[in-house]
Amino acid sequence: MRIEKCYFCSTNVYPGHGTAFVRNDAKVFRFCTSKCHKNFKMKRNPRKVRWTKAFRKAAGKEMTIDSTIEFEKRRNVPVRYDRELVQTTIKAMKRVGEIKARRERVFFKHRMAASREKQKAHRKKALEAVKSKSSVKLLEPVSTTTEKEKIKVPVKAKSALIQGEGRSMGMEID
Repeated sequence: MRIEKCYFCSTNVYPGHGTAFVRNDAKVFRFCTSKCHKNFKMKRNPRKVRWTKAFRKAAGKEMTIDSTIEFEKRRNVPVRYDRELVQTTIKAMKRVGEIKARRERVFFKHRMAASREKQKAHRKKALEAVKSKSSVKLLEPVSTTTEKEKIKVPVKAKSALIQGEGRSMGMEID
């Protein structure tokens, strides 16, 4: 049974699943879902799409340089069947899986430690900002009155209210 890798997101494509696109130059592209196929047709770069394995490796979210990753590569060399060889291969695969899992845990722990340091620094900076704001407020006088001050508007003179007064044009009104 041959398990292929999705060309776009690098997940496993099992036999009977997914789609294959064969270009005119006979290059075969396998896709796990229509989502990957559509993104490929839209000519998107897998390293810039956040949910792909290529992005995670490029952004430093997953291990990129490790000897255990080399074991996943495809080998097209036919080997004559030998029962002992199969048993030793299965044992080796299990051992490589254990080593890979342990290394991934250590990698994850280091990555999370770095993010924890960033988070602590951010919290410390925010706390200092809050303290500086609160110290400024203590220095400001606190107003005891809750009423709003009334805005005083000057009142027009009585002469402006009486008809005929205050007209400069000299026109008479009947």
